[in-house]
Amino acid sequence: MAKGRDNRLLSERAIERGIASAEASAGMRLVRSVTVNIAESPLGWLFARGLVTQRQFDAGERLRFDWERAQLAPRVTMTWDAAPVARGRGGSGIDLDLNGAQIDAKRRFDAAISSAGSGLADILWRVVCAGEGMRDAETALGWPARAGKLVLTLALDRIADFYRVP
Repeated sequence: MAKGRDNRLLSERAIERGIASAEASAGMRLVRSVTVNIAESPLGWLFARGLVTQRQFDAGERLRFDWERAQLAPRVTMTWDAAPVARGRGGSGIDLDLNGAQIDAKRRFDAAISSAGSGLADILWRVVCAGEGMRDAETALGWPARAGKLVLTLALDRIADFYRVP
């Protein structure tokens, strides 16, 4: 890979309140920083090629942050927590142990998806949260080739308004 291309795909980001953002890098005192490969997600791939704007990218990253913070993705590893204790004769008592940050992130995620609208939420979830490539998402939704980019940019604009991304 050429050196100029490396600089475009790798960026130094500040980590502020758990959200890695370019705006935090620019105007705030760095608490911690991390080098991010922005092409590792489908949204990052689109951003690195200039197909989505910085505002749309930041909105998508905030949505993905809420998705991950709320722990909405299916578990892929074994849970090594203690087995649930039965509260009665009927079996195990399974209570979700959610902390305040998870609950707030779930509310923000649900509100952001609702603000995008039902027709736009599908492509938004598939590309930003589930990490599906654009071609796979278009195929799964039964859309023609290259229709997903237009719909995704509309959805990202709507959630950028919801998150109040400048």
